[in-house]
Amino acid sequence: MSPMRLINYQLNSRQLSLMSAFIAIGAVTRILLGNLALESPSPIYGLLIKIGLTETLTFIIGYAFGSAAGFLTGSLIIVTSDLYMIPGPWTPFIAAIIGLFGIGAGISRKYVGHPGAVAFGVCAAVLTILSEFLQNAWVALFYGIPIIGTMIVGLPSLIAALVNNVILIGTLGPRVIGLVQRAAQQPHLASEVAACPIEE
Repeated sequence: MSPMRLINYQLNSRQLSLMSAFIAIGAVTRILLGNLALESPSPIYGLLIKIGLTETLTFIIGYAFGSAAGFLTGSLIIVTSDLYMIPGPWTPFIAAIIGLFGIGAGISRKYVGHPGAVAFGVCAAVLTILSEFLQNAWVALFYGIPIIGTMIVGLPSLIAALVNNVILIGTLGPRVIGLVQRAAQQPHLASEVAACPIEE
């Protein structure tokens, strides 16, 4: 089966299947945790909304299959889950910001190589800080609030996102990326078929 060309990057059918599964898992998890957060008191909402698998799954796909796949995974998790939660003018912006998380994961693979838990944790921390800064900057620009104010109010959310992402990406990242990369390898069916005798 021929691979699909995607922004100068080839994804085979197994990679597309894995990416789709990660998008579905991320969207369902985000919907469940988002609904739980909406039912919680205001101070807890900001913390619960930052706990989840969105950035972790985006990072894993971006690191395993490249920046384009990471961008699609992150942005589609946000768009898909927002359709079942509260879609609004923020949806495309948050989707693009989480997509950038996937691009960052793909770029980090080129510079970090085959890292362990510490290197993954550092990558997760840098990407999380960038993501939270961009999300707060968007809120400030959209609602006309001073950016310093949104950064201060968003500090608990930043800490929750940092803890969540550093722990999940640092601990699960190396193992899951290895599993995903092995699962995505296409078997050499042509040589096996050619070697089989034809019975008449």
